[in-house]
Amino acid sequence: MKKSIKIFLFTILFIAIIIAAFFFLLRSQYLPVSEASEESVRIEIPYGTSVYTVSAQLEENHLIKNAKLFYYAARYPQILKILFPSEADALSFNLKSGIYHISPNLSAIEIMQLLSSGQTEYIKVSIPEGLTISKIAAILEEARICDKEAFLAACKNKEIFTQYPLYQLFESGKIEKCEGFLFPDTYYLNIGMTAESVAVIMVDNFFTKLSKVENLASKDIDELFEILTLASIVEREYRVDDEAPLIASVFRNRLKRSIGLYSCATIEYIITEIEGRPHPDVILISDTKIDNPYNTYKWAGLPPGPISNPGLVALDAATNTPETNYYFFQVVDPSEGRHVFTTTFEEHKVNKIYTKKAAGK
Repeated sequence: MKKSIKIFLFTILFIAIIIAAFFFLLRSQYLPVSEASEESVRIEIPYGTSVYTVSAQLEENHLIKNAKLFYYAARYPQILKILFPSEADALSFNLKSGIYHISPNLSAIEIMQLLSSGQTEYIKVSIPEGLTISKIAAILEEARICDKEAFLAACKNKEIFTQYPLYQLFESGKIEKCEGFLFPDTYYLNIGMTAESVAVIMVDNFFTKLSKVENLASKDIDELFEILTLASIVEREYRVDDEAPLIASVFRNRLKRSIGLYSCATIEYIITEIEGRPHPDVILISDTKIDNPYNTYKWAGLPPGPISNPGLVALDAATNTPETNYYFFQVVDPSEGRHVFTTTFEEHKVNKIYTKKAAGK
């Protein structure tokens, strides 16, 4: 009897030792790979990346000891709460996309907390004034923020803009995309963001910046749309800030007398954005005869909508346009982008080939 009790107790002790050994062995798999190393590894986690993929990526970069064990702990945080009751008590893993700098001296718990924090490295993306939606989409794709086609689709999705006045323009049929409402600025974005979230950020920035232009924030959406359309043309025509108001005054004077705006920028828009052809080196007389409502050589008045996304200078010029007697302007210094402004047709020298603005405008 005593012998059987000893065997039983020995068996219990052996099992306890095995369990303890397994416990500490398992626990060790979630400790830092290297306590001494302070160098971090840059880890990119695009939107929609699975926990399994991230786990493998962490192991490949020697930031964790075992990808499968990390994956199971991420899926079932109770594992870590058993192994590290004091450290993982409040752990709730929720993977967020972005760019993280992770050091091998971090434990699995600390890595999970970091990946759940959203405290990522942002990508700086500069959107210059005067670009179209398609060109902005290309920049975002090149920066790996979001897919180009997805961004183009988002800009046509009126349902994501319901909180903004431009939703009324979608509903009335005046616009099919938010061209003109994407404010040119420097943005700090995350890799793999949804195209919808990026579009909303830019539109939100547009309506925030309206207050910086005198008399603009008080306009109703129809007045704003008219000003924005004019500003989008001014943006593509001027190169020197102090000439933007004068160019706007030329267009305003022509609008009052129902004279065509004769803007080369609108022809470029038709060629590149509507017809999908390469950007022309020059605008020819034949191009000015294209039958399209955006053709300001063929039709008087403003085009149906913006042809670019203008900045504050152009918006201010189109909102607070000075009164002048100018009806014409023409480049006189291509290197600086300076223009000469004239009142009569006789004063205005007409060319058969209309020189394209210098690159960037």
